[in-house]
Formats: sequence, structure tokens, C-alpha cells
Amino acid sequence: MQFIKNGPDIPERLLQAHEDGRVILFCGAGISFPARLPGFKSLIKKLYAELSFAPNPVQQTAIKAGQYDTVISLLEGKSGITGGREKVRKVLESILTPNLSASSATATHEALLNLARLRDGRLRLITTNFDRLFEEVISKQNLNIERFEAPLLPVPKNKWDGLVYLHGLLAPPPSSISQLDRLVISSGDFGLAYLTERWAARFVSELFRNYTVCFVGYSINDPILRYMMDALAADQQLGESPPEMFAFGSYSKHQEKKCTNEWLAKNVTPILYREHNHHTYLHKTLIEWADIYRNGVSGKTQIISRHAIYSPLNSTVEDNFAGRVIWAISDKSGLPAKFFAELEQVPPLSWLEWMDKNLLNHNDLSRFKVTPNTLKDDALNFSILRRPSPYTDAPWMKLVNTGNENGKWDDVMTQIAHWLTRHLDDSNLILWVAKHGGQLHPQFARLIRNRLTELHQFIQQNNNAALNHIRTYSPSAIPRPVMRTLWNLVLSGRVSSNAYRSDSLYDWVRHYNSNGLTTTLRLELRAICAVTLSRFTGEKDRVFRLKIFFWRLANMASEDFRYGISKKRIGA
Repeated sequence: MQFIKNGPDIPERLLQAHEDGRVILFCGAGISFPARLPGFKSLIKKLYAELSFAPNPVQQTAIKAGQYDTVISLLEGKSGITGGREKVRKVLESILTPNLSASSATATHEALLNLARLRDGRLRLITTNFDRLFEEVISKQNLNIERFEAPLLPVPKNKWDGLVYLHGLLAPPPSSISQLDRLVISSGDFGLAYLTERWAARFVSELFRNYTVCFVGYSINDPILRYMMDALAADQQLGESPPEMFAFGSYSKHQEKKCTNEWLAKNVTPILYREHNHHTYLHKTLIEWADIYRNGVSGKTQIISRHAIYSPLNSTVEDNFAGRVIWAISDKSGLPAKFFAELEQVPPLSWLEWMDKNLLNHNDLSRFKVTPNTLKDDALNFSILRRPSPYTDAPWMKLVNTGNENGKWDDVMTQIAHWLTRHLDDSNLILWVAKHGGQLHPQFARLIRNRLTELHQFIQQNNNAALNHIRTYSPSAIPRPVMRTLWNLVLSGRVSSNAYRSDSLYDWVRHYNSNGLTTTLRLELRAICAVTLSRFTGEKDRVFRLKIFFWRLANMASEDFRYGISKKRIGA
């Protein structure tokens, strides 16, 4: 799902897990680029420049290998800079002072705080950054958020509520050497945190065990990722199987496949975007995602309002607005789908084919309140119009049934059906129905019947105001006579077999009273009579039951129909 044009395509299973409160955003240096703060590689360059110190051959080798944590250890060691660890840390503090006057300096941090907020108000967010940009947002908005600084970390389970600075936090300047000494940045610091004392490794292992983790702001070769992946690999050797992990990652031109494979080699599912203007696609995506998430249902209706009136055929890989609309419509509440169905300017029927594409799979089941099996079913593919039902809505399995078992609809499907009743004059809808078997779900049939009756009443009453309004915003809503005939054939089961339902007789009488005894209604009545009589054997029994049937029918129907099925005619 793309939130912006040219933005990363976020897997919908990640979006659903986030909606369910199961995603933890793990933030790295990349989120602070708008505030003019460096990544690990640029940090090393600035560090040497500020120290006015040239790297020796050993340090140069570590730099070329991308082992920036090792470089800092070498600088702080005996063969490093004069003043050692204390001087290096003081310079690091000055380098990591953000430029708050820069454009959108804290916009991404604000977005991440919104995304990390659960629907019940709790917050769960982790960063390995030392900078105080999150603190700026918290202070500016007067937020009540508990913070945890390494090595004093919470247990990452259900009761956890707060922002975790996994590798420490810079104190408000001037910082004491003891405060700077607690930052995890050199290879020695990482060794203590992940290998010797293992407090960071235990936290990360427990986190990966309980949540779906999404990395934001890290490069593929980030030393921090290396330490975390090593900690995870140790657990996997003991038989642990963590949930799927995700990471936003950039790629340069023609390098998308290579970058994908590198992330997959780390057992991380990449969410890639084109590298452009200091990762602008990442930052805009996070801000848009946070805005929609914060606004809840209204955020999804905004997506529908912007895009649903256009044909999904105009959707492209660079701007997949159709995917955004389908994602919004599938909200469990059914409210975005209702908004879609009731848009004044009706969305075109071309959305029907898009909804019918089998673009969903095993990972999307939870979006529709279906609990997936632990064992992934790679062969499962479905669409928003034809999908598995949760057990509360699914028809029971039986050895013997009437041949007319239909699963109960959810709110999303009901609203899609309402939208389709605004296209009854479009022959493509009839063709789609015929292509998919021709037998309407009873609820869909009822909606179409009611719509046809409503439109017929407008015409009979010469309600031109209502008819003109419908024609203006739903040009294919009012069926021509030939289309009414076709729909009546579909409703009567002439397109496919349709078993008799207990409410068929009541529907038949209601439409007879509205439209008279049409050819279609005659055929429907014959079908109902045939099913009724097929249940009985013996001529006398058949005649007796038929008399009772028509007596019931006469009690419900109008006076002229009662005359037509008088006792004399029934006997004949």
C-alpha cells in the first residue's frame, strides 16, 4: 500500500498488524536527517574533522570495511586521539546537536510518536539514536510519555508503555562524562550490551519474540543491525521462531533487486523506496501514514474521497491509488466502505473488476477477522469480493442441505452491494454476475429488488427531482426497460438454478403488488410451486398442499389476485 506517489509499498499485513497493536517501530539515525544530523558513516567523517585528526592505517581499514563502531573504539583507545574516550564523547555530543530551524526538523519524530500510540493510549517506541529530537516533540506538545534509558530497560511485554532509548540518550548540555560514558556507540560498548552483560540482547530477543518489528532509518550495513541480527541468530539456534521482521530501506537506480536480496539475507522483509533528496519518500510516507492512523476511520474516508471517483485503471506502479482505496474500504468497521457506497458522485463500475482480483493471500486473513492457521497456506488467494468468512459468519458443513448455503455478510460486503445497486443500467454488471455463476446471494437479491421497486415508484409518482438527482450523480443507476427485464430474469433464477427459500413467497407477493403479474413473476411462481410440490408424493396430497399454498398466497396478495385464484380455479 503506497501512501504517497513514488513512496514505498508497505505490505498490508504490516498495516493490519500495526492496526492491531502488534508492531514496534525501531528507529535509527535516518529519521533525524531532516534536522541535519548524520548517519553513522557521516558521523565518523565529521568526528575526524572536528578532532583535526587523520585516521591511521588500522583505522582506515576499519572505515573502508564499514566497521564504524570499531573506528570509535580505536579512536578512544591507547593508539587513538589524545584525551581518549572523554574527548571523543564531547565532540560526538556537539556533532549530534540538531538544527531545529531546518524545515520539518521534527515532523518525522512527531509522526513516529503518533504511529507508536496504541488505540488504548499506550505508547511503544524504540530508538537507538542519542539525539534529543523526540524530547523536543514531547516537550513542545506537553506529552505524558515515560522514557527508558539504557541500561534500565522495561520488559517488552503487554504492560510496557513508553519510549525506549536502547543505546542511551544525550543529557541536556552540558553533559557529564559519566552520562556520556553510558552511550552505546563503540565496539566495546556493543560488546558489553550484546555479548558480555547482554542486557540489550535480552531486550531485543524478548521484543522479537513478542512483536512484529519494523526498522526505520537504518542502512543495510548498519553496525547496529549487525549486533541485533547476531543476537537474534543465537536465539534461532535454540529453536526460537520470531514473527516476520520488516525494514524500510532505500535503493539507488537499478539496484532494487540487489538491495532486496541483501535484506532478505538478514531474514528481514524489505520495504524499499527510491533514494531521493535525503530519503524524502520515507519521511513523507511516515507523515502521511501517521496522519491517516491518527484520524482513524476519517483518515481512510479521506483516501476514498480523493481517489474513488477515478477509474482504478489509471492507477500505476508509481502511484497505486487503487491499492490505497481497496485498503481503506476493507476496514473492519465497514464505515469507509459505506462512505464509498454513498459518495454523491458514484465511483465507476470499473472498481468491481479491481475488487475481484485475487490480490490477497494467507497474510491478509486477519484483516477480515479470520484467524489464519499457524502453517502458512501459500496456495490461498482471494479477493475482497470472494474471501473466507470468520467462523461466526460461515455456513455450517452438512451432509445434507438445500443446496443454497450462503455465508453471512460482513459490513464491508453489504456496503459494496449497496454501491453496485447504483449501476443497475450497466450491462457490464449483468455480465459480471453471469460470469460468476448468476446465483445472487439472498441479501444482494433483496437489495436489487428493493432498489428496482424504489426506482419504479419514483417513475410512477413522476418524482422528477429525485430521478434527475440520481441521473446527475449515478448515470447508470436507473435501468432501461430491457435492463429491468434482464435483472428480473437474474432475480428469478433464470440465469442459474436457485433453490426455493422460506422468504421467496413473501418477496414474490411484495413485487407482484408493486409491478403486477409480469412474465418474470409468472416464472418465479412456477419455480416456487414446483419446489413446494416436489416435497410431497401422491396426487391427493399434492392437490391438498397446493390449495393450502394458494390460500396463504391469497391472504397476502391484493384483491385482484385473490379473484384470479378463486376456489373454483384452484380446484381446476
